[in-house]
Amino acid sequence: MAILSQHSLAASLIALAAASVCALPAHAATEIHPKATKVLKHKAAKKKAEAKTDAEDKNDPEPDITDTVVQQYSCELGNKITIYTNANDNEHIALRWKNRVHRMSRVATTTGAQRFENPVYGIVWIGIPAKGILLDSKHNHQLANECKGAEQSKPMAAVAPDAKQG
Repeated sequence: MAILSQHSLAASLIALAAASVCALPAHAATEIHPKATKVLKHKAAKKKAEAKTDAEDKNDPEPDITDTVVQQYSCELGNKITIYTNANDNEHIALRWKNRVHRMSRVATTTGAQRFENPVYGIVWIGIPAKGILLDSKHNHQLANECKGAEQSKPMAAVAPDAKQG
């Protein structure tokens, strides 16, 4: 029976020693590693962005582009934009940027430039005779610049100067 007590005592001591080694000090339990904080913030931001995108998709479904006139634009840095116009609707266009087609509404300007906006996604298309530009109004930067269609890419014909009258 003495042997059984010694084994029980030894097992209890080993268990007590293991528990004390594994136990964290009280201050360590509340400490969060800086890298863990960064990872958690990144995950939360990603989850928030995905939820925002889902909400935007519900509030701004992709427009129907059947029976439209298609205009392709080549921009700086290899960017491509496609604009779909409908002869029956002068107040809207559909604009393909990356993998999404956005419905854009006309905004009046005093300069004669064509300006279309999508307030849900914050994108703005400005078209002038020489080029087009796509802006991100939510983050205040350009998405695409020097966008030119087939007509705008053609070289301009040189105009001959008038002959001097003598």
